Amino acid sequence: MINILLLSVESVSTEAEGGLFDFNATLPLMVLQFLVLMILLNLIFYKPVAKILDERSEYIRNSLTTASASLNQADKLTVQYEEELSNARKKAQEIIRASQKESQDIVLKKVKDAQKEAELLINEASQQLIIQKEEAIKTLEDQVETLSDQIEAKILNNQSLA
Repeated sequence: MINILLLSVESVSTEAEGGLFDFNATLPLMVLQFLVLMILLNLIFYKPVAKILDERSEYIRNSLTTASASLNQADKLTVQYEEELSNARKKAQEIIRASQKESQDIVLKKVKDAQKEAELLINEASQQLIIQKEEAIKTLEDQVETLSDQIEAKILNNQSLA
């Protein structure tokens, strides 16, 4: 019985010695399992995911660079088009002013030509009136002369009869 008692004491004493921080064969095995698990996870999951994330990051970076370059180019084109539009507006205003001046010159020229034509017509009309007046005076003088000759002849006839 003493032997049994000693065995039971030994079993109790060995159980009491083990614990959470007992350095036996399970601890290095657990560390080894943990390292193998980390290596497998790294090879199977983390590297592909990291590669995809790096590719996506590179794609985003390239897209941002391209977008930035496109934005800069668009800004330059906008400035260029605004300058061209401003120049076109200035040219259009100059053309409008030139055409207005030209039309005013044409109108003034036509007015002067019309005035000259009116003066010519007035001169012609006054010359025709003067000619008609002279002809009328000449006709009247001829009629007066004939009438005076007739009156003279009647007076002479009346005097010779009387």
